[in-house]
Amino acid sequence: MQTVDALVVGAGLAGLGTARLLARQGLDVLVAERRRTLTTGIRTTGIFVRRTLDDFDLPDHLLGPGVRDVLLYPPSRRAPIRLTSDRDEYRVADMAGVYEHARREAESAGAQVRLGARFRGVRAGVARFEGAEPVAARFVVGADGARSQVARDLGLDVNRRFLVGAELVHPVASGTTVPAFHCVLDPRIAPGYLGWVIDDGRHAHVGVAGRPDAMRAGVRHLLDAFAAGAPGRADPAGPVERRGGPIPVGGVLRRLACPAGLLVGDAAGAVSPLTAGGLDPCLRMAALAASVTAAYLRTGDRRELERYDGAALRARYRTRLMLRRAFAGIRSPAAAEAAVTALRGRAGRALAARILFGDGSFPNVEPAPATG
Repeated sequence: MQTVDALVVGAGLAGLGTARLLARQGLDVLVAERRRTLTTGIRTTGIFVRRTLDDFDLPDHLLGPGVRDVLLYPPSRRAPIRLTSDRDEYRVADMAGVYEHARREAESAGAQVRLGARFRGVRAGVARFEGAEPVAARFVVGADGARSQVARDLGLDVNRRFLVGAELVHPVASGTTVPAFHCVLDPRIAPGYLGWVIDDGRHAHVGVAGRPDAMRAGVRHLLDAFAAGAPGRADPAGPVERRGGPIPVGGVLRRLACPAGLLVGDAAGAVSPLTAGGLDPCLRMAALAASVTAAYLRTGDRRELERYDGAALRARYRTRLMLRRAFAGIRSPAAAEAAVTALRGRAGRALAARILFGDGSFPNVEPAPATG
């Protein structure tokens, strides 16, 4: 049986980032991922916000051109509100390339990445896999998505509030479009969230997300209906890829760590409850998770785990949790039209710009020393 210091379950950005940082501190790290290749089964749109681009060293060649314009549409699709920033606010990544880059970085740091390893559970420090030998681990990092098996096995909190999303991704003809982010508030096709088109001049991402209980026609049917007349969508200039999956929007979970392991990324609920963006949170929490894990394994002091406090993170963005509940309460086209109308005034535009262009989508989680 292989024995490691840390077993990371899941090779998304959160898992690979945590593994890389742990390996850099001299720990023996294994990443186990059920997919046989990181270029398939992609679920995220891949939108990186300015704050992430400023704070993290991302591979520039894998990022599309900057997007500065956001257009907000009511259900009627008439007279959208245009918000323009004087800086690049969004860049859409080639996520297949980003995952492969993150894998190479983790392996260069000394972590082992094992693909095609389907996790079946962990008990008493021994992780089981389908068709493979078990692994003994001093500590398990659950980076295994919104419906984390690691969370259940370790008795940690689990996500209970979700949106379900689906997306079409395809190339567009060069020089035929202007980079822009189109957002449609229409509860008929995206109850509790948005329909969107983000086009950076290279690729278009067309998607919808909403409360699963309200999407009775099915998310794929709603996506196809929206895509047929989505504002700002250019014709495909190549193959169309489908993506989709659950999005936790209940906020960071309260109980994220125990002496056997901890959670990162979607498994931890590390998604902005209002915008549903998860790439910035997963990178920030990976840094804290690695700091806490390394200190705990080095010292055995359980007080180190107290630094990984989901309740403290939740308290720092209560307002966005409240706005998420208000957003979910827009359940008719008339209410959505009224909401967009309210955003047309100076105060409304300022609020929209703060949400879309501000730096507060997820709280800072810089590592801090354990208290005595």
